[in-house]
Amino acid sequence: MKEPRLLVDLGGTHTRCALQVPGQPLQHRRSTRNSSFAGVDEALRSYLEDLPSRVRPSAAALAVAAPVTGDQVEMTNLGWSFSCHGLQEMLGLNRLHVVNDFTAVAMSVPFLGEEDRLQVGGGAPQEGRTMAVLGPGTGLGVSGVVPVPGGWAALAGEGGHVTLAATNDREAAVISRVRQHQGHVSAERMISGFGLCNIYRAMKESAGEPLEQLRPEEVSARADAGDPVAREALEHFFAFLGIMAGNLALTLGALGGVFIAGGIVPRLRNAFVASRFREKFEDKGRYRDYLARVPTYLIVEEVPAFRGLAAILDGAMANLPTGVDVDQAG
Repeated sequence: MKEPRLLVDLGGTHTRCALQVPGQPLQHRRSTRNSSFAGVDEALRSYLEDLPSRVRPSAAALAVAAPVTGDQVEMTNLGWSFSCHGLQEMLGLNRLHVVNDFTAVAMSVPFLGEEDRLQVGGGAPQEGRTMAVLGPGTGLGVSGVVPVPGGWAALAGEGGHVTLAATNDREAAVISRVRQHQGHVSAERMISGFGLCNIYRAMKESAGEPLEQLRPEEVSARADAGDPVAREALEHFFAFLGIMAGNLALTLGALGGVFIAGGIVPRLRNAFVASRFREKFEDKGRYRDYLARVPTYLIVEEVPAFRGLAAILDGAMANLPTGVDVDQAG
């Protein structure tokens, strides 16, 4: 009988865990807020302790919202750090594979069904061509999957930290206002949960209105209630996402499609579909016609990283991306 393996999506705000026997549906899914724990070891130990007594995975794959370039992993927007070897020993695993979270999301894309995605503009994808993935959550994840002999190879990078450019004077004014407080305005500074708050505060400040410390969900709720500043802030958010997605499509030649993931946009599906996202995606001058053919999708699967992590442990990817693979031999 095949043993279950542990799949973990460790984001900046939540840790999501599940068990999966190869080829079978996920079991024992759980999501917890990271603020409830002192570190990843405590969060995962808590999950394992709540499993039935005879259920103990011997293999695991972990997706983390951080660069994974060696044994020591430093979480970008969380403050946690851990050793991959130390975590493997603490959990009593025979094998642990650790990758960037959006590398795992990218790995899921070739395995998504029609019910797992919603197309928003563009034509038909070209089969066997590069696909791009990006998604705002606590930060901004960016990745892609490239066809290689025998399957797919996922890209590991930190594209969320590239410099964001404006396409008109209004966008430039918002970016300039944020730059006064943040210095470098990366894409993540505007296209993330705290990015939406940055945009909203910049617009309130420009209008000379009192500043408020709001959470991203409060800004979107005000937009839904008709607050004009919040609605424009959300429109800028989707516009910046479209700009970034178009840049990524051109950079990777993503004729297989561009996929939007992350924890924010699926909750704002109607506003996203009605926004200027697709207009800004295609607004690339001489390459407008090129991008008009590229399909864009919203991933509606709740935790696509689980599929990508399962693909790693299944050996379904032709080349493993940058990551750390730890077995008993170390």
